[in-house]
Amino acid sequence: MGGAAGPALLGRFVELAGAAAARIVVIATASESPEATGTAYRERFEDLGAGVVRALPLARRADANAPETAAVLREATGVFFTGGDQERIIAVLGGTAVDTLLHALVGEGRVVLGGTSAGAAMMSATMITGGDRPGVAADSVRTGPGLEFLPCVLIDQHFAERGRLNRLLSAVARYPHELGVGIDEDTAILTGGDSFEVLGNGAVTVVDAGAATDIRVPPSGPIVLAGARIHVLPAGCTFHLTGRRPVTGPPSPERERAA
Repeated sequence: MGGAAGPALLGRFVELAGAAAARIVVIATASESPEATGTAYRERFEDLGAGVVRALPLARRADANAPETAAVLREATGVFFTGGDQERIIAVLGGTAVDTLLHALVGEGRVVLGGTSAGAAMMSATMITGGDRPGVAADSVRTGPGLEFLPCVLIDQHFAERGRLNRLLSAVARYPHELGVGIDEDTAILTGGDSFEVLGNGAVTVVDAGAATDIRVPPSGPIVLAGARIHVLPAGCTFHLTGRRPVTGPPSPERERAA
């Protein structure tokens, strides 16, 4: 989710996690006020019909390596990361028992993983950590390692609202093997494999440098990025990751079989 998620998107997460049978764990590590943020999301998910919701305080790496933390996550049907500072998530969780366990649970299909704003950005292998300079240039974006729940995709959030196309273009020029995915507020991508579906009230902007004819990233000054493709996809559209192919409009059974 690209941030500022409304009840329809959060309700969809509750539904995917099991609705009244859902056992949702909220991780607010990214927030400057994790206790208040965790409580707010717990109340929102409960209001949307989730069965059991628990805010899991993970402020230190010791918390993320504690056996009792792993026991809570093993009982979850959904895990949700809130917004804030994505670098805080990596510093606290990266390489810990929680990191390893979540990858295993997601890979086995035992848990639905969601995140908004910083909680979405951290799902990339290469994570955008900041950058607000004008122009498409190497210093227009800052990056670092993410937790890589969605390989080969580089996620940015609050995309249209904060005018972040320049920094996504800059990031993709530096890492052209990855697809740039800019998610607007109250918008999400839903993925469970080799494609994602767009949900919500905004759009998802995909930057694909795979077909680019020339990429040059000097240490300073404008980047050359020629022949890259940009797709703007509102709700109902899907995108196939391996083939780097958008499908616009609601998917039909015939089109899905053909794919």
